[in-house]
Amino acid sequence: MATARVLFIFLTARDNDFDTVSGLRMGADDYLTKDISLPHLTARIAALFRRQDVADQPPSPESLLHRGKMVLDIGRLTVTWDGQPVALTVTEFWMVHALAKYPGHVKSRQVLMQESKIFVDGSTITSHVKRIRKKFLALDENFDCIETVYGMGYRWNITEEAA
Repeated sequence: MATARVLFIFLTARDNDFDTVSGLRMGADDYLTKDISLPHLTARIAALFRRQDVADQPPSPESLLHRGKMVLDIGRLTVTWDGQPVALTVTEFWMVHALAKYPGHVKSRQVLMQESKIFVDGSTITSHVKRIRKKFLALDENFDCIETVYGMGYRWNITEEAA
């Protein structure tokens, strides 16, 4: 069954960061100011429709990564745990992907940074991992697939319960 989705674009004279962030947090798909040229506006609308067309396509088997109760859809950058969506940021998604791609392999903070395309200090990676764990734990209080390997980094483990 297909679900209709309405795309929202704010077109406004308000161009400060607070208004932009507020509009996007309220669910807008894009936020544009009235000084935009017609070709730019047309291109942004076309880009939204292209993204919508991709989202409407069924996932290809090669874009799905199954790890126990978790399914990563690499094409859509989405994660589900036991059928429930996990609200990860793009950075968190790529960190989970880096860990889950090769279960049992230890990934250093440096490797997680590279695979997530971010460049931060090690404590920021630790904070990301804590937030990722919290998001999974909110869905499953028994989640324990991300293991800290002290002095080395992190690894994805599939426990018998998660399989």
